[in-house]
Amino acid sequence: MTEQIQTLTITAPDDWHIHLRDNDALKTTVPHVASQFRRAICMPNLVPPVKTTQDAIAYRERILANVPTDSISQQFEPLMVLYLTENLTPQDIQDAVDSGVVKAVKLYPAGATTNSADGVTNINNCTDVFAKMESIGLPLLVHGEVTHNHVDIFDREKRFIDEVLTHLIVKFPKLKIVFEHITTSDAADFVISQSKNIAATITPQHLLFNRNHLLVGGVKPHFYCLPILKRQSHQEVLLDVATSGNPKFFIGTDSAPHATHTKENACGCAGCYSAPFALSLYAQAFDSVGKLENLENFTSINGAKFYGLPVNSDKVTLVRESWQVPENYEYVGNKTLTPLMAGQMLDWKVLPFGFAV
Repeated sequence: MTEQIQTLTITAPDDWHIHLRDNDALKTTVPHVASQFRRAICMPNLVPPVKTTQDAIAYRERILANVPTDSISQQFEPLMVLYLTENLTPQDIQDAVDSGVVKAVKLYPAGATTNSADGVTNINNCTDVFAKMESIGLPLLVHGEVTHNHVDIFDREKRFIDEVLTHLIVKFPKLKIVFEHITTSDAADFVISQSKNIAATITPQHLLFNRNHLLVGGVKPHFYCLPILKRQSHQEVLLDVATSGNPKFFIGTDSAPHATHTKENACGCAGCYSAPFALSLYAQAFDSVGKLENLENFTSINGAKFYGLPVNSDKVTLVRESWQVPENYEYVGNKTLTPLMAGQMLDWKVLPFGFAV
């Protein structure tokens, strides 16, 4: 019998998709992400959204103002994203790249998820922007779901591939695209079939859970996210491709904070909060299929290379040690924030940066 790995030291990871929110929420979310990751792609769906380079620079300053003052946390770098609207111009794209802080543009189909009302209604109105992005190598991040009311919520990712993404790639074959938080075998197969310009992020919840966890025995609001959890067969494919070592797939937690009372509600908000312990969740997923040796590529190598950024130089150590996820964290206005797997036990603990066994 193969002896279990007890400690694992890997290159320090990055999070290529996270929601930090804004203002007082940053007091909670920023220290959490800075404790786990060296860099993070910060989603722009604020109220109002991050639509201009000036917006991005200002948001970045608000994030940095909430980074803890210890020397380790101070190394955290937020990577900014513009929110794609049909009013964005090629000059806006050039200004974004020239700023040095904007690393991508995010496509939200209007109404697809939290704070997406200002998203795109007709993708054909963005062709000049896509052409400019293609020419200078700025990645497009896509929330890959159609939003037509008549389309079943479990089919929306597949329909997006067929009706939007396939055609976009044909028109702009050299455009770098990250298919974010994929949830289906259809999406995994599609990404694998495309050129090296097409990659995907996968969340911890879509590796560890499926729609039974959300629905059996009553709706579990803290498992509710968009795109929604799918069948177990899809979960198994995602776990297979994530742990395979394929450089097209990398970490993107999609950690999204909502106050507990807005999740545990007759109309609960979509989003799972995992920022403080996401690396432990990914380790749990990789360990479940005996692929811990590929965790580093997924969390620390593949994303940096896709974005054309240097791989982090320092390390982080995980130890096989059972610990309990907190029931909640303090949040805005004396509210609480209930994380994914609140009160449950995890098998892997991440040591603070700079510590090793």
